Amino acid sequence: MEIAVILSGEHKTLPPSEVKNLLEAENAKYRIKYHRDKLMTLEVQADKIPTLSRLAYTHEISQIISKTTPENLDKTIKSIPWERLIEGDFAVRAKKIEKIPIDSPIIEKKVGAMIKEGHPHFQVNLENPRTLIRLIIEKDKIFITKRLYKIDKKHFNSAKPHKRPFFYPGSMSPKLARCMVNLSGVREGERLLDPFCGTGGILIEAGIIGVKVIGADIDPKMIKGAEENLKYYGIRDYELIRADARSLKLEKPVKAIVTDPPYGISASTQGEKQEKLYREFLKTAKYNLQEDGRICIATPHYLQLENITDEFKIKEKHAIRMHKSLTRIIYTLEKSGGSYHCK
Repeated sequence: MEIAVILSGEHKTLPPSEVKNLLEAENAKYRIKYHRDKLMTLEVQADKIPTLSRLAYTHEISQIISKTTPENLDKTIKSIPWERLIEGDFAVRAKKIEKIPIDSPIIEKKVGAMIKEGHPHFQVNLENPRTLIRLIIEKDKIFITKRLYKIDKKHFNSAKPHKRPFFYPGSMSPKLARCMVNLSGVREGERLLDPFCGTGGILIEAGIIGVKVIGADIDPKMIKGAEENLKYYGIRDYELIRADARSLKLEKPVKAIVTDPPYGISASTQGEKQEKLYREFLKTAKYNLQEDGRICIATPHYLQLENITDEFKIKEKHAIRMHKSLTRIIYTLEKSGGSYHCK
C-alpha cells in the first residue's frame, strides 16, 4: 500500500527517522518514494501500517488514492471509484504543505460537492466523519488520500510533566520521550530499561504502547513518584529498582535502553563529572543490553559520546536546540561490531 505521512515541522531529522526506525523494528518491507519537508510517501506492507499510530513527530497517516496536479484535480476526482473508498459519512479536508495561493475551504467545498454529486446517497459530516478524504497540496501536485490514523495530540498535552501526579523540574516532554522509545527499535511486548528514570516519563510512553518497562533511579523519592505516575496512566507491567545506573546489573538483558541522564547547566564544572558518569554507565549498559539491542540517550551538546565510549557505535545523532545556551543531542547507539553511520 502507498501511504502519505504528514510529519510535524518541529525538527528536520527526527520525524522521518522515527518513521524509518519504527518500520525497521517491525521488519516491514518499505520504500520511500517521496520526502520533502513535512511530507513523506512510502510503499509499505499494509499489515505493518497500524504500528505507525504510535509515532510522536507525525500528524497523520493516510492511504494514497491518487496523485494529480491542480489543473487536473476535477478530472481525477470524477474518475475515482468513491463507492469503494467511502464508508459511512465523509468530509473533505485540505492540508497545504507549503505556502501557496490556494484557498483550502473553497477547494474542500468544491471536491466534497463533486463527490456528493456523483454519489447522492453519501452523507456529509463536517464534525466527526467516519471517512476523511485528505487533500495534501503542494505547489505542483496534489495527493488525494484517505486518512487512516491521526496521532493523538491530546495525550502529549495531558501527559506533560507538570500535569502528572508526581512532578519534578527538568523532566522530558512526552513527545520527545515517545520519539526516543521509537528510535530505540523496541516493540510491543519487549523489555525496555530507563536507568535514570526520574519521574518515569520515558517509562510512561513505552508502557502506553505495550512495552514492558524497567526503571531505576538512585533517589528513592523518584522511584516512589515514578510508581505513582505509572499507575496513574494505567501501566501495570513495570518493575522499579532503587539503584545506581553505574552498577545496575539485571538478571536478564533488555531489548532497549532509553534514558535522559541528569545534567547541569555548567559545561566547565559539571562536564568532567558528567563525562565520568556517562562512561561508567555505558560500561554497565553493555552488560544489560541484548546483542541486537539499542540505546537511545539524550545528552547536553558539550558531552560528545564519540569521545566517551568505545563500547558502542553511533547509529544516529540528532541535535535539538533547547535555548541559546543548551542544545540536546539524541543519540542511538548499537554495540560495537555493528555498522557505523550517522544521520
